[in-house]
Amino acid sequence: MQFQGLIQHLSSFQKLNETEINSLLAFVKERKIKRRQFLLTEGEICKQYTFIIEGCFKMYKIDNKGQEHNLQFSIENEWISDIGSFHDNTPSGLYIEALEKGTILQIEKNDLLYLYTHFPKFDRYFRVLVENAFINLQKRVLQNISDTAEERYLKFTEENPALLNRISNVQIASYIGITPEFLSKIRKNILHK
Repeated sequence: MQFQGLIQHLSSFQKLNETEINSLLAFVKERKIKRRQFLLTEGEICKQYTFIIEGCFKMYKIDNKGQEHNLQFSIENEWISDIGSFHDNTPSGLYIEALEKGTILQIEKNDLLYLYTHFPKFDRYFRVLVENAFINLQKRVLQNISDTAEERYLKFTEENPALLNRISNVQIASYIGITPEFLSKIRKNILHK
């Protein structure tokens, strides 16, 4: 099993002792995922936090017109989850889909709550995780209301270099809120500068 990446990731925030590591490993389940396989679909309740060992995943919403709106991309050593559905135990309005085949580790809500209660380091770690997600969401909202499409694209490429060869321009356009055609124009303009 491939738990070492998770342990290293958690330990980069706080050193875990052997009891904490063993308790975590008792709850985490490894899964192999195929390309285009869903971890979550609209209407399901998100029951796990998912840590990515290998692969690239996206979280998105489909609007009433059938248009896809990407909210998040996650790759190795990152988490992906519909936090609202997970915490509120309510049906999700989102999809989480594998863009590549991969390996993931998942932990169920009740198991995570057990870790929070018995090992404060996990409570602190996941609180920081959610706080960082909220900070990133604020930044993204501000970018969407104050930056031009070109500025949003340049910031995306600057902040996500590991994604650029793994996701399509269509996916990037959806994430920054423009059409693929407009993204093509932006990319051409940047090349001619």
